[in-house]
Amino acid sequence: MAGLTAAAVSPPKARLRGVVFDMDGTLTVPVIDFQAMYRAVLGEDEYFALKSNSPSGIDILNHIESWSPDKQQKAHEIIAHFERQGLDRLQIMPGALELCGFLDSRNIRRGLITRNVKAAVDLFHLRFGITFAPALSREFRPYKPDPAPLLHICSIWEVLPNEVMMIGDSLKDDVACGKQAGAFTCLLDEKGRYDSPEYANAKFKADYKVSSLADVYSLLEQNFDLRP
Repeated sequence: MAGLTAAAVSPPKARLRGVVFDMDGTLTVPVIDFQAMYRAVLGEDEYFALKSNSPSGIDILNHIESWSPDKQQKAHEIIAHFERQGLDRLQIMPGALELCGFLDSRNIRRGLITRNVKAAVDLFHLRFGITFAPALSREFRPYKPDPAPLLHICSIWEVLPNEVMMIGDSLKDDVACGKQAGAFTCLLDEKGRYDSPEYANAKFKADYKVSSLADVYSLLEQNFDLRP
């Protein structure tokens, strides 16, 4: 018909029914010196050898599983020492409380997956007065980057993985977990660390990247259907 033009049709937005967060470095300010911890566990030579062969980062928990029981025990003691130091300085990430309030106002579920211990999760809940459910610590096996913990949460929530977003600050743990589960992923990269060429060939890439949790609001509203 003369004079009529076809209107642009926007594709439907994906439904978002839940958000799963990493804890250390995402919901809390990074205080654990992971590189120092890795060096203490591995020794300088093995640390640098692993680092050069692992562009996305070292998976220390999986790496030490092949060690002898005595050597594993010593490694876990070193890791626990660094984690206890982190608990003493625990601070909530700027924007975390506000983002949780936003999700609650939209009836979007909030879950948590961390490679830290349950005691750290319990302290986080107690100190900052917010609760994530389910909240899976490293006592849940297998832990990130395996997709099992995220798929477990989806099962409890009775939602599909493609209705969930995983938000974290680790390409090798959080993004890998989310992508392998079939969820959307958002990488929190405060200092532009992952812009470095060394991550150009990383196996998993995040769907979205933000420099602060405050950026997540607009990301969700622009790209997802947030209706209850």
